[in-house]
Amino acid sequence: MSKPLPEITPKAIVLGILLSVILAGANAYLGLFAGMTVSASIPAAVISMGVLRAFRNSNILENNIVQTAASAGESLAAGVIFTIPALVLMGVWVDFDYFEVAKIAAIGGIIGVLFTVPLRRALIVEAKLKYPEGVATAAILEAGEESRSSGTKDESGGLMAIGIAGAVGSIMKLCQQGFGMWHAALEGAVVVRSSIFGLGTDLSPALISVGYIVGRNIGILVITGGLISWFIAIPIYSAIYGFEGDPMDAAWKIWNYQIRYLGVGAMVIGGIWSLIKLAKPLYDGVHASLLTLKNSNKGAEAPLSEQDFPINYVGMALAVLLIPVFLLYFNIVHHTGIAILLAVVMMVFGFLFSAVAAYMAGMVGSSNNPISGVTIATILFSSLLLLLLLGENSNVGAPAAIMIGAVVCCAAAIGGDNLQDLKTGHIVGATPWKQQVMQIVGTLSAALVLGLVLDILHTAYTIGSPTLSAPQATLMKSVADGVFNGNLPWTMVGFGAIIGIIIILIDIRQENMGSDFRVPILAVAVGIYLPIELTVPIFIGGMISHLSDQSGATDMMKKRGLLMASGLITGEALMGILVAVPIFITANKDWWPQFGGLQFLGIIFFVGTLTWLYKSVTKRIESQ
Repeated sequence: MSKPLPEITPKAIVLGILLSVILAGANAYLGLFAGMTVSASIPAAVISMGVLRAFRNSNILENNIVQTAASAGESLAAGVIFTIPALVLMGVWVDFDYFEVAKIAAIGGIIGVLFTVPLRRALIVEAKLKYPEGVATAAILEAGEESRSSGTKDESGGLMAIGIAGAVGSIMKLCQQGFGMWHAALEGAVVVRSSIFGLGTDLSPALISVGYIVGRNIGILVITGGLISWFIAIPIYSAIYGFEGDPMDAAWKIWNYQIRYLGVGAMVIGGIWSLIKLAKPLYDGVHASLLTLKNSNKGAEAPLSEQDFPINYVGMALAVLLIPVFLLYFNIVHHTGIAILLAVVMMVFGFLFSAVAAYMAGMVGSSNNPISGVTIATILFSSLLLLLLLGENSNVGAPAAIMIGAVVCCAAAIGGDNLQDLKTGHIVGATPWKQQVMQIVGTLSAALVLGLVLDILHTAYTIGSPTLSAPQATLMKSVADGVFNGNLPWTMVGFGAIIGIIIILIDIRQENMGSDFRVPILAVAVGIYLPIELTVPIFIGGMISHLSDQSGATDMMKKRGLLMASGLITGEALMGILVAVPIFITANKDWWPQFGGLQFLGIIFFVGTLTWLYKSVTKRIESQ
């Protein structure tokens, strides 16, 4: 019997922690800017392979451990930035409390890891869900191992593709954000009779790359949501109620105070529908885990590739975590009974929505996960519960609801990513419990830096401003405040719910027809509440991905495009943080010298990047 390959090694731990921290920071910026995040498993795997090749005894399971830790950090960033900035936006915090952010992120992330342990066997082994990003990561790890052993060159470009694209993304961000050479977006509006029609696009290569990664179908659905807001809802609203001043400014005002709440209604319906669909798989998952525990207690030894973190230890860990969760809520509401109730509510929602995220990641991938929808549903339910318990005059109800949503969101974000990583491990023969340990390591590493990243970005750009609009956090704040202030536009929420039901019915029809073009409600809902200037480049990126497929692109070319897109995102995001650092240190927002009036240069850079990506993924590599 051959000796098992080493998995958790010192070099894998160090590299996993470093990548977790870097990618968490990059994804935090991307989410605050774009309102969407993407999975980092594949670029993390490529970087890991490139670095570990310098060591003679590296192996595929070490690479898998590194990407497991790195992607956990990236996923946690989504959970944090979708919710916690709401506490600053509503004035509960003046700036970001480092220790509170770290505590919320760590608790939520670890809970997410623990909640998904019982689901691995049911969703990966029994149900055999696709987990597309997990499968793709495994293919890249296996190809990298074959390339290393044979000494052949990676024709996709590997680290070089990520590095060059990262340099392009960072230079564009430095010129735009640092030196102010051009405005971030092009936008305009026209008035037809008394209706406003607005359109625009952000000049960001990262948004193009997000669209490329999520693909054509999601790109179309996101822009459809944007068109529902900007070409249907805003024109109707402006025609009925009128407007004053500049048409584009008026359109933004209507969208901000009314129309985006259509997205809230649609997301709540999407979250509820996800729970209904997943009731049976959830039950099956828990049942299968309990059977595994029963068999292990009888002395049946599972192979290494089927050894999870023991379910009884999972239960004990969750019981222990109830204490800091209780203290978290007690420090807000200062009432023992209510704090206990909130802790229970959080645990229930945390499990349900971690499971939903895990299942949906298996169906459509981590980048398309319904985290926003389930978090909105959590905050709305929690707000209504707290309104009943505390009354409408309470000044702690809304912050408490956000705190519940924050822990649940972190758990759900981690839940979806974990199952992708475990799918990769299942394919390459990794030990599940070792991956689960490294998921916790990556989570804790990211939790320790995200508070600092948020503080740096807030000092430099002001989270909630046009530069970093934080769409999800702004919505979470509006929903929680709206319930207690009584100014939530329930009519718009109701219309959004109706839109959500219609879209669900369309998706059911598509499923019954066997169509590969599905209509997940949450993708449309995201488009409804995102600014139109963000949805347009996401759609363009999705169409580039489609055109690549239509041109007969090879798997190697597709991998190259994915690495380029990841590099553009990471480069732009990290430069956005680096530009903010001297402003944070000096407290001088004018630290960078300005060279305005070069809008044409921004357009040239943007179109050039589009063309470069398009040509790279639609022509034969052999011809270069």
